[in-house]
Amino acid sequence: MIPAKADLDSAQLAADGRAARNVVPRSRHGDWEPAARDPLRILAAQNATRVPELVPIRYGRMLASSFAFFRGSAAVMAADLAQTASVGLEAQLCGDAHLSNFGVLAAPDRRLVFDCNDFDETSRGPFEWDVKRLVASIAVAGRERGFARKERQRATLAAAGSYRRSMREFAAMRNIDVWYSRLDVEPALDLLRSQLDKGRYRRLERNLAKAAAKDSVRALDRLSREEDGRLRIVSEPPLITPLDELTDAADAERQLQAVLAAYRASLTPDRQRLAASYRYVDAARKVVGVGSVGTRAWIVLLLGRDSGDPLFLQAKEAQASVLEPHVGAGPYRNHGRRVVEGQRLMQAASDVFLGWVATKGPDEERRCFYVRQLWDGKGSADIERMPPRELTIYASLCGEALARAHARSGDRVGIAAYLGSGEAFDKALARFAEAYADQNEKDFERLVEAVAAGEIEAERR
Repeated sequence: MIPAKADLDSAQLAADGRAARNVVPRSRHGDWEPAARDPLRILAAQNATRVPELVPIRYGRMLASSFAFFRGSAAVMAADLAQTASVGLEAQLCGDAHLSNFGVLAAPDRRLVFDCNDFDETSRGPFEWDVKRLVASIAVAGRERGFARKERQRATLAAAGSYRRSMREFAAMRNIDVWYSRLDVEPALDLLRSQLDKGRYRRLERNLAKAAAKDSVRALDRLSREEDGRLRIVSEPPLITPLDELTDAADAERQLQAVLAAYRASLTPDRQRLAASYRYVDAARKVVGVGSVGTRAWIVLLLGRDSGDPLFLQAKEAQASVLEPHVGAGPYRNHGRRVVEGQRLMQAASDVFLGWVATKGPDEERRCFYVRQLWDGKGSADIERMPPRELTIYASLCGEALARAHARSGDRVGIAAYLGSGEAFDKALARFAEAYADQNEKDFERLVEAVAAGEIEAERR
């Protein structure tokens, strides 16, 4: 393990990074041995703290494809990564850095930026774990799309190479310049114009325009209706269930009101004032994501000046990171705060309403939540329709975004020196990606067989 040496100059940090190659050669990151564990046991352990009636939906969504299974099995891969060689260079990790957990979002200055956008599993840990999950997701997605091995390899090499080159660029920057750095969408569009055919480029522009328009006003139009002169969130159970339709409606509303009142304390004073200017109107339980299905998530409608001034917040339960059993507990007892602090460390521009809170549920269990805007210029790439060349470009963007996120909290000089200027790390990661995609297919088939045999209940929604 390489000890933290924040007081050393960059030359010594770089020397230590290069010396780490003798501890774990870069080629060794390509090694993968089939795991001796039951993935379904790992998934089942997560269900113990989830809403029981929603667990079958989680499995149903994971059954959609091998990529959907991969998205929902971060805990399985975390256990696997803990068995691989680690060089000891750490950073704040996303913990679930797959392709669909990157995308565009609106910065406070209202410009669209490209960044990591999911931090439920964030924790400090070995930098290579995030990169391995990213490249493995590329191989899994590429197989799902029917891409040839060489096409998948180009994309995984692009992601790993972009991460390595970007980290070397960040290593040469001043600390403050790394902190100010972000991946603005408009300059990236200029580069993509020459790399995509006209049809794909126009589709990309349309998708970005949709993301830019995705805000609380649009959410009000799509997720609410007027009933007896009052705005109400639409009912689409079990995916969207208004509070008054839940069997424990009274307890749920009390818990949610407590969440909203206490959450404001986690904001800075100026943002507390902004949050206090909105009044509560309605709320509903919402099923979100793939791996998150079963955790408690609420959407809350608030109004500011009038009915034309809506704000939709999402309060999402935060449980222990899937990395925690392998890297140890972090400094925050409140997992909502863990998510928020990790996001602020990694993201170039975070939501102004981002905050956390802990409450006691009706069963007296302590529950942690983080709160953010439901929609704020958020948009994700359509992985299922990407041709090979576009996947390669997108993978490169993800690699760059991940490097920037790690550079803010990790020893960027040491990591860059360890990775070097050659392609040894890139090639190792491409090899690992294919090997782990094999493992993921076996794990996915294990779930398919378990559902077919009646061992696991799955509901496709």
